[in-house]
Amino acid sequence: QVQLVESGGGLVQAGGSLRLSCAASGNIFSINTMGWYRQAPGKQRELVARISSSGNTNNADSVKGRFTISRDNAKNTVYLQMNSLKPEDTARYSCYALMYGVNYWGEGTLVTVSS
Repeated sequence: QVQLVESGGGLVQAGGSLRLSCAASGNIFSINTMGWYRQAPGKQRELVARISSSGNTNNADSVKGRFTISRDNAKNTVYLQMNSLKPEDTARYSCYALMYGVNYWGEGTLVTVSS
């Protein structure tokens, strides 16, 4: 069994920064891609950023230049540094880890950006 636990969410003013972390534990052999999705109330879930095991990244256009994804393979942890936050970034952020064709998910952490 694999568990993913996110941390780092909270309330921040517009223009501020937050850093999310997601640590995977359990029966882990080799994690392929890790990443972050978010879902705001009344909106569809969207991919925010993802990173391969070799460090290649993809970011959503809405966060390019503001968010940076990184990972520590030794710790099975993925990070999301979020700068210049906007009220429209308010959402529940969930991390995932792809292993052997299966996506494992965390429960998510809430990010609220006030104007």
